[in-house]
Amino acid sequence: MASPTRTRERKPSTSAPITDLQEPVGPPGMSRPKHKRTATGFTPQEIKSVEASIPEGQRAAWKKFSATEFKTKDEFESEVVKHIETTLARSLFNCDEAAAYGGVALAFRDRLVIEWNRTQQRQSSADPKRVYYLSLEFLMGRALDNAMLNVGMKDVAKEGLGELGFRMEDVISQERDAALGNGGLGRLAACFLDSLATLNYPAWGYALRYKYGIFKQEIVDGYQVEVPDYWLDFNPWEFPRHDVTVDVQFYGHVRKYMDESGKQISVWEDGELVTAVAYDAPIPGFGTRTTNNLRLWSSKASHGEFDFTKFNSGEYEASVAEQQRAETISAVLYPNDSLERGKELRLKQQYFWCAASLFDIVRRFKKSRKAWKEFPNQVAIQLNDTHPTLAIPELMRILLDQEGLEWDEAWSIVQKTFGYTNHTVLPEALEKWSVPLVQHLLPRHLQIIYDINLNFMHYVERNFPKDREMLGRVSIIEESTPKMVRMAYLAVIGSHKVNGVAELHSDLIKTTIFKDFVKIYGPDKFTNVTNGITPRRWLHQANPRLSELIASKLGGYDFLRDLTLLHKIEAYVDDKEFRKEFQEIKYANKVRLAKYTKEAHGISVNPSSLFDIQVKRIHEYKRQQLNIFGVIYRYLELKDMSPEERKKVQPRVSFFGGKAAPGYWMAKTIIHLINQVGAVVNNDKDIGDLLKVVFLEDYNVSKAEIICPASDISEHISTAGTEASGTSNMKFVLNGGLVIGTCDGANIEITREIGEDNIFLFGNLSEDVEDLRHAHTYSGDFAIDPKLERVFAVIRAGRFGDAAQFSALVNSIVEHGDYYLVSDDFASYIDTQKLIDAAYKDQEAWLTKTITSVSRMGFFSSDRCIDEYAEMIWNVE
Repeated sequence: MASPTRTRERKPSTSAPITDLQEPVGPPGMSRPKHKRTATGFTPQEIKSVEASIPEGQRAAWKKFSATEFKTKDEFESEVVKHIETTLARSLFNCDEAAAYGGVALAFRDRLVIEWNRTQQRQSSADPKRVYYLSLEFLMGRALDNAMLNVGMKDVAKEGLGELGFRMEDVISQERDAALGNGGLGRLAACFLDSLATLNYPAWGYALRYKYGIFKQEIVDGYQVEVPDYWLDFNPWEFPRHDVTVDVQFYGHVRKYMDESGKQISVWEDGELVTAVAYDAPIPGFGTRTTNNLRLWSSKASHGEFDFTKFNSGEYEASVAEQQRAETISAVLYPNDSLERGKELRLKQQYFWCAASLFDIVRRFKKSRKAWKEFPNQVAIQLNDTHPTLAIPELMRILLDQEGLEWDEAWSIVQKTFGYTNHTVLPEALEKWSVPLVQHLLPRHLQIIYDINLNFMHYVERNFPKDREMLGRVSIIEESTPKMVRMAYLAVIGSHKVNGVAELHSDLIKTTIFKDFVKIYGPDKFTNVTNGITPRRWLHQANPRLSELIASKLGGYDFLRDLTLLHKIEAYVDDKEFRKEFQEIKYANKVRLAKYTKEAHGISVNPSSLFDIQVKRIHEYKRQQLNIFGVIYRYLELKDMSPEERKKVQPRVSFFGGKAAPGYWMAKTIIHLINQVGAVVNNDKDIGDLLKVVFLEDYNVSKAEIICPASDISEHISTAGTEASGTSNMKFVLNGGLVIGTCDGANIEITREIGEDNIFLFGNLSEDVEDLRHAHTYSGDFAIDPKLERVFAVIRAGRFGDAAQFSALVNSIVEHGDYYLVSDDFASYIDTQKLIDAAYKDQEAWLTKTITSVSRMGFFSSDRCIDEYAEMIWNVE
């Protein structure tokens, strides 16, 4: 790999490698985690008695000076200036845009906190059933713009900022994206939090507070380079709760004994303690008083940060080693798990987050003093993919070991409490942990998992006595070397509902990965909730002019709370004024992206070109390689043409964006190829503006808000049957862009809603994929598509740099079975791109397609998703 050429400011690392433990860390004979917790939130009876105990004069004084929300421009300016001068210690003479952002963010944060406190107290008083959403990712994006829009004060703030000498756009751009996620899984979770608050559901999100995010992506000499994302340098949106701590235990051993009544007691002893510290972020609803909570856990050493004894004896590094080891747990999202120690760290992360969250949930329930059988009537926990599956044995451990419940009662509570959302049918993405690793790190949990499995095996054997082989297929413990714990199976067995995230995906999980479980439990346990997006961020915030245009025709912004109202704009599809303004908005959004591309990457693109965009996590199944091979083929065709022929060609810009996991070498190779192709194509004078290739570095939510409204075509081209749903396809269509895609994930439902005439589908169907893969491997006549072979020939000839760099990518198709069917779908893909070129030339017909598509996107709102979860899975109001 080429060495980085760009100089970069590096901050000293405060994380350290995990060390092998030689001895217990913590007090000898410690039997279980110790928990510290102050009381927050009072029951109605407690409120009355506390209030009565405060003298009336003190109450009156408090109420007189209680914080109030700013309502006018002058009050807003007063709050901003106060925060700049006192909280940030700046003055009129040294207030730059960063300080202005700080002042505005703190002013809006204060406003949210007032509603936040009221919401939490209101919910504590009503004591309703609460939803707890456990997701390892929450891809929140910027908070300021969202807060201003949700509380309806953006115009007031814009005017106030103008008087103070600042532009709203410049101030908003100062905010760093919260680095709490990577892809669609995390963005879905963020949309769900927005919808839960907007629809007034009592809900909490739980995740980890990653100090360095997943990573900041830099492109150096065409390669992805990962550097820390220092997003927490200034984060006004979080509240450290140093009084809310949970001591989480690892390692150690389990001691078993009989108590006086003859009951077997299990005690998890010794090991290592790490303290989880809570950080809270307010999540405001749109046009509602509800402000819910996202609680993030940060890790620190349980015995303080610094060992004076070691320091004074000259062991300076050792004096902070325990703190550094603890901090690695919440340092990075998805640490590279290609090494054994990486696997241990990932499992540690998952248990740390689940244990802290479960403790918090149980503590809140116990304050109500209700019987344990009421727990599922008060608590619904949703597992967003397999990452939080350890919450199932952890709740069992709490109920059995700490609360003394019998197995059957505890298991009944657990199953009624959890719901599980599956996000993939790819076997490699269904988490498995080796039994020796779980034994080493979580000895008590392994015992509980084995007991859950034993009871389940007995149940299966009783109901299917003649199908002995089913036992091996459905066992949570996979009999491999070493034995593995199948987390997806544990999630299915421990939940009362399992849902997919698009109709095709939900059907596939029932016929593939969970086929046997459908037989065991019946089809009712398996359901579907097709994903959605929040129109507040992905239309109103990302594309304000389009939102305003729609509102002008619908008589207001009610469609932001009920997206099905969009169907009414189809009546304006032939309205000349509406069409003209719609087209102008699209062009302005393309100019904005072109301007960003020039500023960030130094590449000039023509906004009149067709903007073709694929931005998402880089993965072979998402097939960015198919796209870039198609771009190379287009380039070769252009080179073959005469200057006269080229004049008739539709100019196009191919945008790519997304991160590859640090250990995923093939995905990083795809990024390298895209950049190498761009370097050749963008500098070819014969081609000019007819074709440009841009890789947008460090793709994130705030960049997506610029990219989605600018698209003409977006690519959702996964191998059929591999993409669970996708949500970026919904964002692009809602913003007036069309889709080229396979019959996969939510593309199918988008087609059903907007009509086959308004989407460009290509490629093989999911039902043919297995047969094609089988034929690749076992029939002797597998041949690469001739058009694709031509692309490979120029790559091998070194047209885009050292051919050896791309040999593995090419050989995965030529020699290793083409698992993702790139060759099988290539001709169809190229033909469909030609149809797109032809369709785009008729701008009037294209405009009709885009307006029609926008008007029919009402189904794909995350509000609809949340209502379906509430009714079918959580049973909350």
